[in-house]
Amino acid sequence: MNPVLPIVCLLMFVPEPVAPVTVNPAVLIASLYVFALAAFLGYQVISRVPPLLHTPLMSATNAISGISLIGSLVIAGAHKTQLSTILGFIAVFTATVNVVGGFGITDRMLKMFQKREVKKPAEAK
Repeated sequence: MNPVLPIVCLLMFVPEPVAPVTVNPAVLIASLYVFALAAFLGYQVISRVPPLLHTPLMSATNAISGISLIGSLVIAGAHKTQLSTILGFIAVFTATVNVVGGFGITDRMLKMFQKREVKKPAEAK
């Protein structure tokens, strides 16, 4: 086996150089503030949900996961660099697993609340 071949294969996946991105410090601080506030508020809301409302809440979070699936499809299809395409594919796969699994679990939870039919014994004549 040629010892140079693995190195050449790895060099195929090296991303192209990209110009550095500068972020306005005020925007960065505001974004971090919104993120921290959303994380705190989300934790407070979720921790106070009664068990009866968990199923509708899970259904809503599955819809949000569907939005992240669309975003990952956009990233994967942009073809900016090979690295972004690979990471986009991984994001599409994990978001799809999340959405399908979430709807499967929600369906099982809803089946728990359905009334079961009780078979009546045959009456003797």
